[in-house]
Amino acid sequence: MADKDILTKEIESWTKFEYALRRENRLLFRKMLGECRKNGYSECVNAKGENFSAESLFLILILQQQKMINELMAKLQEIKNH
Repeated sequence: MADKDILTKEIESWTKFEYALRRENRLLFRKMLGECRKNGYSECVNAKGENFSAESLFLILILQQQKMINELMAKLQEIKNH
């Protein structure tokens, strides 16, 4: 692997934005970006290339949110059926 993968570089480029957030939002922001790192999306971002690193990060965040929405909807449906 190269010095740092594209996803790691992109996430690190957002640190100044992070420090402009209020504490509670900063913690949530770090958690969101951490989820991107740990869920194995680096290969996807690297495949798209460095010119699209921000777009790739945004799509990963949207995908993570949609997965969470789907899980919550499934849980609600399960509760509703009981």
